[in-house]
Amino acid sequence: MDEKIAPQLEELTRALGDIDKTGIRAEFDKLLAYRVPPELAKESILRKFGGKRKVLKVNDLSASLKNIEITGRILDIGVKEIRPREGVQESPSRLYTGILADETGSVMFSSWKELPGSVGDVLTIRNAYTRLWQNRIRLSIGEQSLVALIPDSSIPPLSELSESPAKKLIDIGAADFSVSTVACILQLSHREVLVRGKQSKMIFGVLADETARLPFTAWVELPGIDIGSIIRVEGAQIRMFRGMPSISLVSSTRVSSIGPDDAEKLAFTFESAAKDPALLKIEEIASRDSMFDVATAGNVVSVRPGSGIITRCPECSRVVQKGNCRVHGKVEGVRDMRIKAVLDDGTGSMFVMFPRELAETIYGKTLEEAEQLMFSDISKDAVYEDLRRFLTGRYLAVRGNASQGEYGISFVAESAWVPEDDLAVRAVELLHRLGQDEEDSGPEGGINLA
Repeated sequence: MDEKIAPQLEELTRALGDIDKTGIRAEFDKLLAYRVPPELAKESILRKFGGKRKVLKVNDLSASLKNIEITGRILDIGVKEIRPREGVQESPSRLYTGILADETGSVMFSSWKELPGSVGDVLTIRNAYTRLWQNRIRLSIGEQSLVALIPDSSIPPLSELSESPAKKLIDIGAADFSVSTVACILQLSHREVLVRGKQSKMIFGVLADETARLPFTAWVELPGIDIGSIIRVEGAQIRMFRGMPSISLVSSTRVSSIGPDDAEKLAFTFESAAKDPALLKIEEIASRDSMFDVATAGNVVSVRPGSGIITRCPECSRVVQKGNCRVHGKVEGVRDMRIKAVLDDGTGSMFVMFPRELAETIYGKTLEEAEQLMFSDISKDAVYEDLRRFLTGRYLAVRGNASQGEYGISFVAESAWVPEDDLAVRAVELLHRLGQDEEDSGPEGGINLA
C-alpha cells in the first residue's frame, strides 16, 4: 500500500467498514486518478458515504429523507426483469424489491443491486433514501448505498414479524401492511365498481373503536355483519390514499363477530363509537400523519388565492387554467365554487378546503349568486375579494379528514358550523395560555368578562 494514502484508507475503513467490498476504495482511487489530494479525497468520501447520517427505525421514516441508516429483517424479496424501452440500446436490468421490518413496522424497499441476504436475514443499510410510491413510503437502496449482512441482531425473529400485529385504529399508518384489530361498523354500503373492464361488487364502510375511525373496503361477502356489528379482523391489508390509511378486507382476511360477552370487555360500544367526534386542538392533529373524521375549531386567518368561482374539467374535475386541462387539453369547463382557507386556534394552523356545498353555506351565496357578483363587478377576483372580507377573522368549527403534506396539514372539510361556545370561556382559556389567572382579568387587569 502506498504510504502516502495509507492513513486516509485506514480512517475510511474505521468510519465506513470494509471499503474494498463496498466499492468505496474504487471511488477513492478514482478521485486520486483525477489528481485530487488524498486528504481532500478522504473528506469527499466521508461526506458522500457517512456525513450526518440519520439512524432511524421503520416508524420514523417519512418521504424525501436522504442519507439514512436503517436495520431490519427481510420479510419478502423478489426480482423483476426491467426491459428497456423499444429502440433503446440497453441490456435488461434487474430490480430487487421486497419488505424490510423491525419491531416498529414494515416498509417496502427497492434496490438496483443484488442484496447480500434472503428472507429472514437482517441487513444494515446505510446511505439509503426514501420516496413516495403509490401513496406509500418506499426505502430506496441506490448504487452508493452500503448494505451489510448482520449475523446477530436484536430484531425480532421472522415468525414474530410476519404475524399481523394487533393494533388500535389510531396506531395504523403507512408503515403497516397487514394488521389485526377489533372495531365496530359505523357505516356500510354496497356498490358496483368497474375493475379491469368487469363489474365487481364492493363493500365500503367506516370502522371505529375508542381511539379513532378509519374507512374500509371489502372484496368479499360479510354474511351476518351489518351496521352496529362489532368484529374481529385478522390479516387485513392496509392501503394508502392521499396519506390516509384504509383497511382492506381481502380473501385471506379472517372476519368474525364479537359475541355479547366479549363485547362487554371492550373499551367501546357502538353507541360510544358512533358519537360525534370531540373538538381537537390543531396541535393534536398536527402530531399525526393523518386523521380520519376529526373535528376542530379556530379562526379563519386567511382566505387563499384560488378561492371563489373556478372552472373544472368535465372529464377529470381538475381545475382548468385558461381553458386548458393539464390532462385533457382544451375543454369546455364546468363552473364550480370552493374556499381555500387557513384556520388557526392558537395551538397551530392548517389549510382547509371547503367544497361547493359547504362554500355556499358558509358564504351565504349560491354559485349562481356569486356569478352575478362576478359579472356585475366585471372582475374574476370579485368573489375572492368578497370572501376575504366576509370570512377573515370568523370563528368556525370543521369536521373532515386531515393529512400531513409538504406545507403542513391539509384538511378537507365535510361539514362546518359556528360553535355555540361561550365567548367568555374562550377568552379565559386564552388568558390562561398567556399565563394570567382568571381572577386577574377584571377591571384592574384591563379585561372584564362580565
